[in-house]
Amino acid sequence: MTSYNPKDWFDFIFNISKADTFRKLIPMMIIIGIYSGSIAYLEIEYWELPDDSPVKNISVMHGMLGFVISLLLAYRTNTAYDRWWEGRKMWGGLVNSSRNLAIKLASILTSESDLAFFRKMIPGYASILHKHLNDSDTAKQLFDDVDLEIDHHKHRPNQVAKMLFQKVNDLYVSKKITGNQLIILNNELQSFTDICGACERIKNTPIPYSYSAFIKKFIFIYVLTLPFAYVFILGYLVIPVVVFIFYVLASLELIAEEIEDPFGIDANDLPTKKIAENIKRQVEELI
Repeated sequence: MTSYNPKDWFDFIFNISKADTFRKLIPMMIIIGIYSGSIAYLEIEYWELPDDSPVKNISVMHGMLGFVISLLLAYRTNTAYDRWWEGRKMWGGLVNSSRNLAIKLASILTSESDLAFFRKMIPGYASILHKHLNDSDTAKQLFDDVDLEIDHHKHRPNQVAKMLFQKVNDLYVSKKITGNQLIILNNELQSFTDICGACERIKNTPIPYSYSAFIKKFIFIYVLTLPFAYVFILGYLVIPVVVFIFYVLASLELIAEEIEDPFGIDANDLPTKKIAENIKRQVEELI
């Protein structure tokens, strides 16, 4: 995720980063500009349409549809941001659950071998979940001191969660923890799986295809009809005006697309790798 100073207006206006929608939309903006210039030339130089031409009345449609498209884009952006923010809350919950589990284990256990196991495995779950959500390969040997054979054909976070619970259950069987302590630790372990399920729900449930396709087609048709009416008012100035309108509308849709799946590797996605590393540092300090 890109770090920035929200108060630095100069940097926002004049700096074009890799995540900026302007850079991504340049090819389409050039095409829209050429298209608008062609329509303006045909209407002004070739067709020579009079000022009372019915084509001029197309602007009435733009006025009505502009309100509709603004509502659709506002809903689209808000829905995508809600998904991004929910993902951030889930990973914040994972940080808290990892710390709580580490604190409780550090207070309960006295064996260094048991503590070493959890010192590796608790942050290991966050690392596995990060790679699971990013669909990246996971090494079978995750740690130097803990031999983990991860089956890539099975649910990898569930395998690590199972190892954690098996260890806690072994501690109970060997009388190293009491039944009440087992219940307390089980609540923290269960939260790991709950967080994983919530993140998978966000990742595996995209915005319905028909809704996303409709907005894109709506923007495209809306922009293509703009030059026909506004050539009468703006002349060849319709070229930069239409390009700018396309940039605004398409940028909103593009931003929504980028943040609706917050677990990727784009600049606007959640820094899950950094969060996993932060969990590792904190657990190592506590245990």
